[in-house]
Amino acid sequence: MLSAKEKSLLEALEHEARKHSTEIVTVEIAGAKKAPTIRVYIDTENGVGFDELSAAQEWINPIIDEIDPFPGAYMLEVSSPGIDRPLRTQAHFERFAGEVVHIVCQEPMDGRSKWTGKLLGMRDNDVLIEVDGTEEAIPLDGIKRANVKGTIDFSR
Repeated sequence: MLSAKEKSLLEALEHEARKHSTEIVTVEIAGAKKAPTIRVYIDTENGVGFDELSAAQEWINPIIDEIDPFPGAYMLEVSSPGIDRPLRTQAHFERFAGEVVHIVCQEPMDGRSKWTGKLLGMRDNDVLIEVDGTEEAIPLDGIKRANVKGTIDFSR
């Protein structure tokens, strides 16, 4: 799911995150190789607002600067996971059971690499998802990317 560089950044941030009662949801490196963007998605027990983002920026920035993951310039973004929250760990897949999710596999499984359906949770190391009334088991280590498929109810 994460590149080696993303994993190393995630691991470097997780210890300090626990001290601040913050979860590092995931780390993403995007953009041009000469000036990439490092996105750090955070969450807290009470959600994420401007104050949480600002406070997290204060301790995340020095850690990333010390690691200096890219020669030259890079941009750091600290963000909430948003409506299409990324799912990375077994705990994420268990916590969001019942939600509609979109999963992209590293390799095709049963002739397809993209799956959208209701997340049923985990069994051993497999993510369980209901697609068209059928339960599918997708190996967690075979998932390239997964996220909750956000919905907005405008009827209220």
